[in-house]
Parts: sequence; C-alpha cells; structure tokens
Amino acid sequence: MARHNREGHGIDQRGTEYTVSYQPDWLRQVKVTRLLDTGRQSTKTLFTNPQDPEQRPGRQIRTEIRANGEDLSFEVVLTDPRGVVKRVIVETGPSDSTAGDPGIDDVQFTIDHRI
Repeated sequence: MARHNREGHGIDQRGTEYTVSYQPDWLRQVKVTRLLDTGRQSTKTLFTNPQDPEQRPGRQIRTEIRANGEDLSFEVVLTDPRGVVKRVIVETGPSDSTAGDPGIDDVQFTIDHRI
C-alpha cells in the first residue's frame, strides 16, 4: 500500500510559487520549462523529493501542481500496475492559445519517477 501524498513547494523562473502534491515513493522531481521574455527557453527544477522511497509505489500515480497566483491547477492521475512509467510531461497555456504554437505564457512540467 502506497503512502499518502506529501506537499512540496517551488518557485519558477518568473518567481511564481507552486505547490506540488506528490507520492513520496514515486516522484523524484518536477521541472518547469517556459519561454523567457528574451525568446530563450529556460528549464528549472521546481521541486526535488527530499525523501528516500520506503516501499514500492502503488498501482496509481497521482501528482497535483498548483500556482494560485497564476490561477493554474491540474492533477495527473494514471494507473501503472507494472511500474513502467518513467516520466509524464504536461504542457499548459492560456485557454485561448493557438494549439501547437508555443507562446510566452505556455509552461511545460516534466514529472520524473525515481529510476
């Protein structure tokens, strides 16, 4: 049986604060990638899990990322009974953004498993 989710915090390239709800036996780190005002792409480690795994993760993986100042909140839930998922990538952006055309407000989150 997997342990309950923990909460961690991080700050991105623009100084936005995030809360990460994560499973301590599955999550290794969360990285955030975005375009800067200069047009350069920047990737920053948003959160690294400080705990060592105590047991095998459960069948279901659940990670939530929130940034109240940006009105951003999403949760990723997936079933991984054989433990084969290594990474989940979520790209967010304004609801009126053009699909496939990355903009300055688009943010990509890379959620990595402990390997």
